[in-house]
Formats: sequence, C-alpha cells, structure tokens
Amino acid sequence: MSEVKFSKEHEWIILEGEIATIGITKHATEMLGDIVFAELPEKGSNVEKDGTAGVVESTKAASDVYTPVSGEVIDLNQSIVDDPSKINQDPENSAWFFKLKIKDKSEMDTLMSKDEYDIFAKESSA
Repeated sequence: MSEVKFSKEHEWIILEGEIATIGITKHATEMLGDIVFAELPEKGSNVEKDGTAGVVESTKAASDVYTPVSGEVIDLNQSIVDDPSKINQDPENSAWFFKLKIKDKSEMDTLMSKDEYDIFAKESSA
C-alpha cells in the first residue's frame, strides 16, 4: 500500500516499495500562481534529503523544488517541462516531477500526513 506524505517545503511524496514519486502540492501552486517553467534533476543523479532537486518559475516568483528523501533519480516527468501549466492543472497527480529509488525509508518518518500538512499549510499562509 502506498502512503502520501508531505514536506514543510510543500512537496508531496508517494512511496511504493523502494520507488518514491515526488511533486509539489496544490497549496504550493496556489501560492506560486501560473507556472511557466520547470527544471528537473538529471536522471541517474543522486539527491540528498532536503536538497534542491529542481526549479519552478511562475508569473510571480521562482522557487526551488526540494527532495523530501535521499535517493537516485530514476525517472522524470518530461511532460511538465514541455508544458509547465500542467503543474497548475493537476499538481498532486499527473504533474509529478521525478521518481527516486529511495536510499533510506526511515526518512519518510520525518514527513507529515495529509491532515498534518493541511494544518501546516493553513497556518503558514495565514
């Protein structure tokens, strides 16, 4: 069974076995506005927990995308690079950013549940 977790940097992660799929939250897209550019990490690169793994730019601002866990990048979602507006349309599903082969599953324990994230997001935007 897969479980969705959230980071304080507004990323979501779904872990299925050793493969983690990562993207940015709906709340993040609402704060950013219309996204016009996305940059992803290189396939085969290793990323560290809380490290920068990409960039999104909107009509309002540029923002780093962080990785909530460490691992090796094994897949990229080229469709969001080709059409960044997809991130605004479906941020927590088809507009995922990258997939990792996770190094240490215990890093998932430091992340928030959906309910915890919803409270955090509401408080951080108040």
